[in-house]
Amino acid sequence: MAFTPELIAELEILSMYNLGNTKEGLKVHHTASPAAIAAARRLHAKGLISLDDGGYLTSLGLDAVEHTQVLLGILSEPQPA
Repeated sequence: MAFTPELIAELEILSMYNLGNTKEGLKVHHTASPAAIAAARRLHAKGLISLDDGGYLTSLGLDAVEHTQVLLGILSEPQPA
């Protein structure tokens, strides 16, 4: 499976969620990029977020954000030579 532009857009939306406060939602405004709006709609259709324009994480969404943040951390860290 490849990282498509659509999956990357979804990962970008997921990475905006704050795991330190799961009561904090996210709003993807109508002025956001078309890619971000479409990504939020797909995440909602997949059951990861509560609304098609953001909202709160579902339990599946919380798992996805945790994994997303771990992956971002691993890929962002300089690797030893």
